[in-house]
Amino acid sequence: MRVRLTLLIALIPLALYAQEQPLVFHGARLYPISRPPIERGVLVVQHGKIVAVGPEGEVSIPDQATVYDVTGKVIMPGLVDTHSHIGRVEGGDRSAPMHPAVRTLDAIDVRHSSVQRARAGGITTVNVMSGSGHLLSGQTVYLKLRKGHTIEDLLYCRDPLTEVCGGLKMANGTNPQGDPPFPGTRAKAAALVRQQFLKALAYRRKIEQAKGDPEKMPERDLDMEALLEVLDGRRIVHFHTHRHDDILTVLRLKREFGFRVVLHHVSEAWKVADEIAAAGVPCSIIILDAPGGKLEATEIRMENGAVLEKAGVDVAIHTDDLITDSRWFLRSAALAVRAGMSPEKALEALTLAGARMLDLADRIGSLDPGKDADFIILSGDPFSIYTHVEQTWVEGQKVFDRADPEDRRYAVGGTGVFDDGDTFVHEAH
Repeated sequence: MRVRLTLLIALIPLALYAQEQPLVFHGARLYPISRPPIERGVLVVQHGKIVAVGPEGEVSIPDQATVYDVTGKVIMPGLVDTHSHIGRVEGGDRSAPMHPAVRTLDAIDVRHSSVQRARAGGITTVNVMSGSGHLLSGQTVYLKLRKGHTIEDLLYCRDPLTEVCGGLKMANGTNPQGDPPFPGTRAKAAALVRQQFLKALAYRRKIEQAKGDPEKMPERDLDMEALLEVLDGRRIVHFHTHRHDDILTVLRLKREFGFRVVLHHVSEAWKVADEIAAAGVPCSIIILDAPGGKLEATEIRMENGAVLEKAGVDVAIHTDDLITDSRWFLRSAALAVRAGMSPEKALEALTLAGARMLDLADRIGSLDPGKDADFIILSGDPFSIYTHVEQTWVEGQKVFDRADPEDRRYAVGGTGVFDDGDTFVHEAH
């Protein structure tokens, strides 16, 4: 059965949402990301996974498949936002500058309008974290933007009580400075962080010395458990940092304690790109930061992505939603290209590079057989300001359709659409 996408996609019966029947999309320009674009491609998905990708005439159409003609459209992987604040997320409070035990998954509203707004922007995976008003504001969480009613419906991990479900949010610079117990200077901030990690190493030694004897084990400490996950390499540090000297401080901490880290924002990365590359540390950048002015971002350069790419740094782009509205995520890549980043790396920065930074590249980020069927259908060139996200699919299920009036309102806004507390105060959480 061959049908026009615009006419019949909305008529897919609910039974297909189990993805028992293969779905075939043909005729679009495909951007697999992991290889060059395919002018007239075929994408086959079933059971929530990508079954086949390739040029027309080279991909077999399964029997009983529902086939959609998407000629003139563009299909690319679902976008990966490595730094987001959707879902009215909350983290640590002002009682202390560091809260390793705090889990943002305990304070995310997955029914909040910001989640559907992200789907409207083509985003299928997010790293949700609390703000940067702390040296350490808590554990981030990686979410797949499936349709769901609870946080458990969107988690990547299966058991949030026993598994690592995200990274750890840290920050330096002016945001986490304040009155005691918060640090008043950059040097004091770094000292407090070192002290906390040394405490975690001491906690580990006590566990090792106990040799499994319950009587000798230290009292359980949730803060220390989270930091040991970082020191053991199981939990990635996502570090908010802007100035070049603050970036270098993070690299020293990484070298001292051996943790894995992704540098976020890095407004002045263009000043120390070679040092970042030598450390082998990836960067998640934002193209437009702090509307209204932020002292640490005064020397941000739109050329950041291009400079880092040239230096050999793995680069992702993020929204920091609402700093950049999730709906306009594609435009960030277009601006990066305008400033000299290659088109290939800019698209990778929205997809596969972000997947790598979340340890999820085996599942998402490119259109390859065996990966999750997360993809978006665009009306045209990804870098054009006139292009719209027409549909967003997660694991073979459609989660956003611009042709649906209910979904369209989240793409275009309007009175009352986002009047449900859809705000984020960046330095207050």
